[in-house]
Amino acid sequence: MAEVTAKMVKELREITGSGMMDCKKALVEAEGDMDQAVQILREKGLSKAAKKAGRIAAMGLVKTAVSEDGKTAAIVEVNSETDFVAKNDEFIGFVEGLAKLALDAESDDMDAFKAMAFEGATVGEVLTALIAKIGENMSVRRIDKASGEVLATYIHGGGNIGVIVAANGADNDDNKAALKNVAMQVAAMNPQFVSRDEISEDELANIRKITLESALNDPFTLPKPILNGLIDKAAAGVWGEEDTSILAEKRADKSFNFNYLPNFLSEEAKAKLAGLAVAAKEEIVGNKIFKGLVDGRVSKQLKEICLMDQTYVRAEDGKQTVAQYLGSVDKGLALTKVVRFEVGEGIEKKKENFAEEVAAQLK
Repeated sequence: MAEVTAKMVKELREITGSGMMDCKKALVEAEGDMDQAVQILREKGLSKAAKKAGRIAAMGLVKTAVSEDGKTAAIVEVNSETDFVAKNDEFIGFVEGLAKLALDAESDDMDAFKAMAFEGATVGEVLTALIAKIGENMSVRRIDKASGEVLATYIHGGGNIGVIVAANGADNDDNKAALKNVAMQVAAMNPQFVSRDEISEDELANIRKITLESALNDPFTLPKPILNGLIDKAAAGVWGEEDTSILAEKRADKSFNFNYLPNFLSEEAKAKLAGLAVAAKEEIVGNKIFKGLVDGRVSKQLKEICLMDQTYVRAEDGKQTVAQYLGSVDKGLALTKVVRFEVGEGIEKKKENFAEEVAAQLK
């Protein structure tokens, strides 16, 4: 058996980041074999990491990397339990390394990505060792790539949001700057689609259905002729005496702005008015004025959720769309893919109660 020296312990500690005694024990168990000792510590790291795996990791970092030819960009999200760890230099280096590795990933399959070779081991093994060293649960959540003749990446908030915008077109500074501006727009406005062409008929029908139903359930936003007809029905025996009297009083006041009527009615009266609107759905939906209202609201929603229809945030006239902006830079510039990652989006974060936590520890 080879003698375990202080130099060997120091070397193993630098390689793995594990504690001094853990390193010494691993070297003794491995009979001085450094590679075997590293494997032993990783295996022990698995047991340590398993204890942390149930803890919610919703903080973390998003990083991007661009290929040498500038035609492909990759993005990765790695989560941690606290923002403190997300600012740790070793954690940051780990995420940056994964972003570069993701350039070579064949797909966004996480199991395949975690099995890729990384820093003399695999992504999964290095992650496990980092969990054991830092003492927090972490997870490599997702990766993606985008390619184009020209592209730009943008990281917002120090790594809270990451964006890739890829396009086909001339690879010049003006186009790169334009795509960078669009990437910033994506980070800020979070569009769900690049263009309306990406929205399926079913999704569009659902947007219209929700818009229609919400309009009926908020009758005071309906066109005035339809609203007044509903109010007349409500006043003819549906509303109580007090709300009916308020209506009569406000109608008699020629200076009163009827937009403020809901402020004077009871919640019960407003609920009954909505009930009348829903009950008269078939009649109201057939009204051309109502159809125009729904069409207008759907169009407004599409302008909010479709990148190319959004108002360009830096538009001097406040009206220019993203599509118009790109066209003003280069009419031949066509987006091929847009990717946006935001740290922790969709993860249900644990709500901490400090007082309860302290009480539990005291017990």
